[in-house]
Amino acid sequence: MARSGYTLVIAEQSQRARILQALETLPPDTTFDDAIERLAFLAKIDAGIAEFDAGEGIPHQEVKRRLGP
Repeated sequence: MARSGYTLVIAEQSQRARILQALETLPPDTTFDDAIERLAFLAKIDAGIAEFDAGEGIPHQEVKRRLGP
């Protein structure tokens, strides 16, 4: 499966560089809990993108059906 532009950019950056970039964008008064929450959030996004790239995503209409009234 071809990678999307976003996925390709992510693959080209090292994990360490991405972690440092994420932490550098946090405000000066950030707590350890804030930093951990940000990194956990980004890890979940990466996991979701990997799932999508593997063809394991849920179609948009199915998500709407599950979440809709």
